[in-house]
Amino acid sequence: MKHRFISKRYWNSITTPMGESVSLFEKFDDIINFSLGDPDFNTPEPIIDLAMEDAKKGHTHYTDSYGDPELRDEITKFYKEEYGLDIKREEIMVTTSGCHAMWLVLEAILDDEDEVIIPDPYFTPYPQQVKLARGKPVFLPTYEEEMFEINVERLERLITNRTKAIIVNTPHNPTGTCYNRRTMQEIAMIAKKYDLIVIADDVYTEFSFEEPFIPMVSLGGMRERTITISSFSKNFAMTGWRIGYILAPDFIVDTVKDINENNVFTAPSVSQRAALHALRLRKKVCPPIINEIKNRMMYAYDRIKRVPKLSTLPPRGSMYMFVNIKETGLNSTEFCDLLLKEAHILTIPGIAFGECGEGFIRLALTIGVSEMEEAFNRVEKLSILNR
Repeated sequence: MKHRFISKRYWNSITTPMGESVSLFEKFDDIINFSLGDPDFNTPEPIIDLAMEDAKKGHTHYTDSYGDPELRDEITKFYKEEYGLDIKREEIMVTTSGCHAMWLVLEAILDDEDEVIIPDPYFTPYPQQVKLARGKPVFLPTYEEEMFEINVERLERLITNRTKAIIVNTPHNPTGTCYNRRTMQEIAMIAKKYDLIVIADDVYTEFSFEEPFIPMVSLGGMRERTITISSFSKNFAMTGWRIGYILAPDFIVDTVKDINENNVFTAPSVSQRAALHALRLRKKVCPPIINEIKNRMMYAYDRIKRVPKLSTLPPRGSMYMFVNIKETGLNSTEFCDLLLKEAHILTIPGIAFGECGEGFIRLALTIGVSEMEEAFNRVEKLSILNR
């Protein structure tokens, strides 16, 4: 919006597709919502109960600027037990969500006009977050016929003297791909060759269905140049708690802490206690969440295969299906508009995730199978699919 009282930086700002979808949700009484990556099940009760107990005991104040020491120690135990990594408390900073973590990291590492390579399709906020930190987003195309894996030759051609970092998100939002070990090692090789930082957006780590998740920080020579961003939102169904963390060399964590003290100061204390208990209970609370999401993805994949003019890759990870709609002759925005108008189904057009997302729509499998069954029954009746 253009107004003399608003910074000129935001005169041409555009609401994200996720934000727009919230306003569309109330357009019809019987709408089925595939738009936001917010699962329909609540945070597991044991996490809620223990966090409430801690709040009653007095955990309602500011915490250490780096985060609750007990939570940071639990994160170090997690990385040791799951990945055999010896992470120090000083290498961890608790943040108010993964998105907040990404902005803090970019603010800490970028000089004006530094370039950040972002694989396309991408999580919608990435480019604007880079710009907010005065950097320049540079887009690396990925393609369905290559399973949306990163092609290292295309990656290397994008590197300039101003390249500072590469964002790696696996399991991937929106495509659902999980980078294989070879891809991860090739990215690491490029990062070391050109002295780059890898920002590993590790939000969907539990939802890697084909093979175990591989942390970038665990690869040889990558400890010193990897900044890991993680969140409790998806693995533990804790989206509303807004809690995540950064794992990085201590000098980066110190800088991030200083920036954050002028931003939100500390992450919410009660949310940090919930995160602590989530990690301690992960062997109990995570499997039902993972199994449910996997079952939904397999059901959606089976139904999409039966719909004329639609297709998608077999499920590999995350909680999204990236559906190819090119045979319909519509672009992604037109197809989503048709879905909303004719079937009362809310989705996100692929173009919202970058140019390589055009010709696709993203389905967030955050609703149960019975509701998905109704949704796909409606999809099969769309006029564009029955000509």
